[in-house]
Amino acid sequence: MLRFAPSPNGRLHLGHAYSALLNARIAERWGGRLLLRIEDIDLGRTRPEFVAGIRADLDWLGLRFEAPVRRQSEHFADYAAAREALAQDGLLYPCFCSRGQIADEVAARAARGAAVPRDPDGAPLYPGTCRHLSVEEAKARREQGAPHTWRLDMPAALRSLSEPPVIRRFSPEDGALETVAADPGRWGDAVIVRRDVPTSYHLSVVCDDAVQGITHVVRGQDLEAATDLHALLQRLLHLPAPAYHHHTLLRTADGEKLAKSKGSEALADLRARGVKAEVVRAGLGFRTFG
Repeated sequence: MLRFAPSPNGRLHLGHAYSALLNARIAERWGGRLLLRIEDIDLGRTRPEFVAGIRADLDWLGLRFEAPVRRQSEHFADYAAAREALAQDGLLYPCFCSRGQIADEVAARAARGAAVPRDPDGAPLYPGTCRHLSVEEAKARREQGAPHTWRLDMPAALRSLSEPPVIRRFSPEDGALETVAADPGRWGDAVIVRRDVPTSYHLSVVCDDAVQGITHVVRGQDLEAATDLHALLQRLLHLPAPAYHHHTLLRTADGEKLAKSKGSEALADLRARGVKAEVVRAGLGFRTFG
């Protein structure tokens, strides 16, 4: 079981097309199923026209998906239950720090000559300020309505495991598996529940993959490092772990990866210019799906 899981916060581009077609090829080659998931937890950026555009683009590419299509915004209760399970195990804590406060504290530490470790995306690790709040103080601030995220207490999470988490990688050619050690500690006390919505990408994706019975995840290399954190959450929540393949990213002539935020040409624009879907598929290396 595989899935293609775009976010409707913009229009799909060729990079999305490559990922969707690769998922379809693997599913067809192995006689598996391919599901579509709409990852729309970011309610402030989700637009109905983007959801409709995703369906139109995938239909144009010749891809068909089973109904009903899972939309994350309809399952916040599932993610809340997972959050509560982690909290009950003492593995989450509320964080009341704003981005500005975190930046100031990191800068102050750097000014004192202290090391500033960074996560795989290059952002400074959260210094753990709110991890040291008493239960009473944290509860009082929440009851007063103070905005907060929920962070994973990474040291406590790692101590709770009987053995380190691992990741299974698979070859899209023959399905051969290899197991490698995960290193979730490099993410520090990651945000597991955002301030604006009752979940996060990390929490939602591991819950959804388990609920949908996803056995193989095919996605871009930009999410490869996040798999360390996902492997940890799967262990903490006692969820099955899929095998993963992270494909190379399509890039522009100057080496930049294609991205909605950078205005990469949308599939809808190609379609409007009269470009045929078979030309796009062939250009991406998918003359046929098999």
